[in-house]
Amino acid sequence: MRAFFALFAFASLVSAAEPVFLTLADFTNVNGETPSGGWKVEGDNGIHLSGKGGGNLISKNEYTNFELEWEWKLNPKGNNGIKYWVTKIGGKEWLGIEYQMIDDSGHADGLRGGSHTTASIYDIKEPVKDKLVKPAGEWNTSKIVVQDGKIQHWLNGALAAEADTNAPEWKEMIAKSKFKNKEGFAPGKGKIMLTEHGDETWFRNIKLTSK
Repeated sequence: MRAFFALFAFASLVSAAEPVFLTLADFTNVNGETPSGGWKVEGDNGIHLSGKGGGNLISKNEYTNFELEWEWKLNPKGNNGIKYWVTKIGGKEWLGIEYQMIDDSGHADGLRGGSHTTASIYDIKEPVKDKLVKPAGEWNTSKIVVQDGKIQHWLNGALAAEADTNAPEWKEMIAKSKFKNKEGFAPGKGKIMLTEHGDETWFRNIKLTSK
């Protein structure tokens, strides 16, 4: 009985993990080096990407179940994203599921619509039609929730896209995506990536809660 209560107490502590703010110090470039080339700290809990040349950043830690919330804005016609469950595929490519951040009304890929617009599960599943997105230059609030294979993308307080990576439908969607031949894609755990697509981007208050 005593062992049971000890186990219960431990489980309670694990499920009630305190959120932490991720800063530039929690990321490296894909070679494990300190971020540079346009990635800079800006204000309290802020990260500014000035444009092209910084490369993608990956978190020092890996995550399975988590909640990630952040604020972001782009320059007009800008494109960027946050990826998760990022792993090195085929020994050369860092790939993961992407929360798309893009100027839907100004960037060519955003104008393409569907699974290439803001809050989509990029190239896998499109967001809801009535999502609440703010225009380029204004701050949006986004959230990714991952729990036991189920993923959700939130935008400005509303659910925008969701999927169950354990369901047959997930495999069907992957088979129709650009990741169809990427063996080992999105294995259920991995790093978090701040991508760099050559456009000015601001992140702030990146808050992560492990579950």
